[in-house]
This record gives sequence, structure tokens and C-alpha cells, in this order.
Amino acid sequence: MILFLFFLFFFSSHDLKTAFSAHCTSMTTTKTFQKCMTLPTQQASLAWTFHAHNATLDLCFFGTYISPSGWVGWGINPTSAEMTGTRALVAFPDPNSGQLVLLPYILDPTVKLQKTPLLSRPLDTNLISSSAALYGGKMATIHDGATIQIYATLKLVPNKTKIHIVWNRGLYVQGYSPTIHPTTSNDLSSIATIDVKSGYTAVQHSNVKTLRTVHGTINAIAWGVLLPVGAVTARYLRQVQSLGPSWFYVHSSIQLAAFFLGTVGFAMGIRLGELSPGVVYGMHRKLGFAAFCLGALQTVALLFRPKTTNKFRKYWKSYHHFVGYACVVLGVVNVFQGFEVMGEGRSYAKLGYCLCLSTLVGVCIALEVNSWVVFCRKCKEDKMRREGLISGGGGGSSSI
Repeated sequence: MILFLFFLFFFSSHDLKTAFSAHCTSMTTTKTFQKCMTLPTQQASLAWTFHAHNATLDLCFFGTYISPSGWVGWGINPTSAEMTGTRALVAFPDPNSGQLVLLPYILDPTVKLQKTPLLSRPLDTNLISSSAALYGGKMATIHDGATIQIYATLKLVPNKTKIHIVWNRGLYVQGYSPTIHPTTSNDLSSIATIDVKSGYTAVQHSNVKTLRTVHGTINAIAWGVLLPVGAVTARYLRQVQSLGPSWFYVHSSIQLAAFFLGTVGFAMGIRLGELSPGVVYGMHRKLGFAAFCLGALQTVALLFRPKTTNKFRKYWKSYHHFVGYACVVLGVVNVFQGFEVMGEGRSYAKLGYCLCLSTLVGVCIALEVNSWVVFCRKCKEDKMRREGLISGGGGGSSSI
């Protein structure tokens, strides 16, 4: 329970940091808006004024660049809360003059599949006017972290005050074609539905973000902590003769708990894939399936565990060790893959997990050294016993 809360806190730290690092403002150098709101990702925000008498919307989107040659885009999807179908305005430095330009783009399905370059074309929406400006005025330059303001005035459908907005940013532009944006979980969650009249926002995929956090926490504990701890228990506690067969029950209990907890996390991963069509993390998914299958094989193998007198016992034991260690390695590697997928590659959550794992490795090294000392001492005693220098007998260690 403590481990679960520990990882849950650190996995949530990134979202908390993002929430408190951005703020909205309703005032700019040229306009003052009635409402503003902080968007959930990329330190972005939105300010707007809705004129109900003629269904006109004045707005300003605030975004930040992640590269001096990058782009920042914002748009409205007239039909649904997704990237495909968005009518977007993208700001980036002109490749010829270096001046800031703002061009319209329609994000059709070919953009998502990356079959063709994204080309600018007129929008088929009631866009009355648009412009862009860097924070700092005419003397400002585009650099990593620079703030951009994208202004737009739109004519909305009468009596329809909810709009689906999409925003994102990329590293560079090829000619006048923005390239694909990063694909971390935050970049793929840059979608929200806003009621411009009331100011209410329904952030899309909020349940997905919560499910992703719980999925990562459970799997980090199950595959990344409990499973290695169970393997360490089997390797070193079995040498403590005073424990008798108790080490086996401790080992099997930890491993079964890890597998059943990991099964819950695995099921959450499958559900996340269903809730995120088109978003595929190939390596993470393959490692997850491989670790789960090996864990299932280990669990089933317990039902066919031969007795110590059976001639097939040694083959079962070799199989058990090989599959078990393979499952541990795959589980740990996939936990690190999960950190990258969630955009937590440099987070406190990853640091906390590394500290847990390094502590476990340190304990293993100490126990391994102790095992070799005991083994060498026992070999020396056996040799002296055979030579008749000492008398008495010694018991052997138990085996699985």
C-alpha cells in the first residue's frame, strides 16, 4: 500500500507541475478579453470574448515554442474532439525571411498517417480575421520557450456555444510544412471542449490520463518491484536452513501477488489502447505482452511442479529459472519504457523507481557476496571433514 501511494504521488507530480506552471491572462498588448482559462497541457492558455448578439468569438491562444525552428498551432474541430478534421492556424518562422508567419491548415486523415506533407490551404470555416505575435513585440525572437499569441475572430453557428479546440507544437518545419509533433502522452492529450458562453471546459481523455497513471503505478510495483523481490527471495532465503520450506511459500506468495496485480495493470493497458485509437507504442506494447505471457507460464507451471524424486524435476527447475529471470528482466525494462511513453523520462517518479531498484541491486550484491563466503566456508569444512580433521555432518540447503 505504501509503495502504491509512493508511485502514485510521483507519477502525478508531472501533471501537478504542469497545472501550476501555467496561468491564463485576459489582457494582451492589443486587446482585453472577458474570459480566460489554462489549458491542461504544454503550458498553454486561451482568452476569449463571446458576442452573443451576433455569435462572434474573439480569442487569443497562448503557446510556447520548443525549438527556434519549430511551430505552434491551434485550431477548432467543427465536428468532434480529435485532431483529424481540425481547422488550424500554425505559426512558425518564415524559412526565407525568418519573420513570423501564420498559415491555415486542414488536418485531414492523411496528416495523421503521415502519407503526404501538410500543405497550407484556405479554411472552410467562418474565420473573419487572424494574426500572430510573439510575446515582447516586434523585437522578440523565436527561441526555445518563446511565447506566441495567436489571435482569431470567428463566426460561430447561432445557438451553438461549444467548440472543440486542438493545440500542439513541433520541433521544426520543412519549407512551409510543419512536421509531426512529439507523441508523449501530454502531446496526445492536447484537446478540450469549451463552452465559450459559460466558460465550462470538458477536457478530453481526462479519464484516460487517470487510467494511464494508475496503469503505470500498478505495473511499476508489480513487474518492476514485487517480481524482482520475489526472485531475490527464492535465491537467497532458501539458503537459510532455519527457515525450512517457509522460503518457498514466501517466494510463491510474492510472485503470485505480483502476477495478479500485473494482470490488472495489463488489462488497463489493453483498455488504454482501445481508448486511444491510432496511438501505438510498439516496443512498450510488445514487451508488455511478452512479460505477461511469461508470467502466465510461470503461474501455470506451478500446477505441474514435479516432486523432488521425479526424474523430470531438473528440467522443470531449469525451465522455471530461465522463464522467471526472463520475466523479471522484461518487466524491469518495460517499466523504463513506460516512463518514456508517459513523458516521465526525467521525472521524480523515475528517480524514485531507480532508487528502489538500485537499493534492491545493492542488497543482491551483499547477499551474493555473503552466499559465496558461506559456500567457500562450507567447502573448506567438507574438505577438512573428509580428511578427518573435524567430525560431524552438515545439512544441505533446500531446493525448489
